[in-house]
Amino acid sequence: MMATVQKITPCLWFDHQAEEAAKYYVEIFPNSKITQVSRYLQETFGKPAGSVLTVAFELAGQSFTGLNGGPVFQFTEAISLQVMCDDQKEVDHYWEKLGAGGDPQAQQCGWLKDKFGVSWQIVPKAMIEMIASPQTDKALHAMQAMMQMKKLDIAALEKAFAG
Repeated sequence: MMATVQKITPCLWFDHQAEEAAKYYVEIFPNSKITQVSRYLQETFGKPAGSVLTVAFELAGQSFTGLNGGPVFQFTEAISLQVMCDDQKEVDHYWEKLGAGGDPQAQQCGWLKDKFGVSWQIVPKAMIEMIASPQTDKALHAMQAMMQMKKLDIAALEKAFAG
């Protein structure tokens, strides 16, 4: 039986830190690993021969590619990676690990930027359920509470939802 290949793989463009970032991320997420590293075969775009071109890696079973393409493009909040969390312990873990060394000014409503500039959303599954509630007044209270937070606090969100 042939292995299933993921149809869509996000590619993250770094200046020169793709391997460093991949190693950092696989330490944070369980069921994660670096699967392949390719190198520039000759000097290209100012990158010396033998330096890392791409890094294929998996985070929690999801495939990604890191590309060392130079400083031409920078990460923005226009795209972010969502981490769905079962409980506050998970929220705290990912917030602490991914936020370490990132810009504290870029932390709002469960969003943060890591030390490489990649935007992440650290989202408790309970928050999704609250804001999708057919009880729109309760959903609004939870949303308003979320808008005042940096790291999401499930207990405070549940309190706001309850009214």
